[in-house]
Amino acid sequence: MDWGNVTAEDLLDALREVDWSSPPRPLSEFFSKFTFPRSSSKWNSRLKCNLYYYRTNYFTLIVSVLILGFLRRPLAIVAAFLTALSIAFLNDSFAGTFSEKVSRTVRRFSPHLAAKMRPPLTPVIRGRPSSKRAIYICGQPRWVFVLMSSSASFFLWFVSAGLLTVLWALAIGLLATILHASFRTPNLKARLNTFREEFRAVWRNYSEL
Repeated sequence: MDWGNVTAEDLLDALREVDWSSPPRPLSEFFSKFTFPRSSSKWNSRLKCNLYYYRTNYFTLIVSVLILGFLRRPLAIVAAFLTALSIAFLNDSFAGTFSEKVSRTVRRFSPHLAAKMRPPLTPVIRGRPSSKRAIYICGQPRWVFVLMSSSASFFLWFVSAGLLTVLWALAIGLLATILHASFRTPNLKARLNTFREEFRAVWRNYSEL
């Protein structure tokens, strides 16, 4: 895959659809080899490749920096968690996994309530499922959970007055992420993982036909 031809919009779409449940890469691999990119095009490709391949490591890094910044503001930690949750709900894989686990837990106590949390049937057009499949969480449209979590986080940010703290912590986390993604040399596993994800996407689109 030529990461130089991948736009920022394509990268965001891939990060939104990819599975985030995989554990972070080992630290021995994460801090393995660093080199200076030879050109701006090489840097552009390396940055996108590493952001995609080490996405879980970068997410863990940013969350850890935020937690360290909020040790003196417990309420801001809850606000940061709700903010991260509202962003995570935008990922299709996370939304589906979250809905499935919540429904499975509710089914143990109330099967009737769990039945109401099932998503509506996918509309069928000319004998085929609609390609624009809406994402539901616990039987409700995804935007409901995004709106609820983001509204609660905004209120907690206002009450805790920790917005300046999160901006500094977020800036440090993002700077560390960009520096690592810029100088970490992509290895063979990163390239193979990219091709594997491409094959899964093509097979998924083929199976929907």
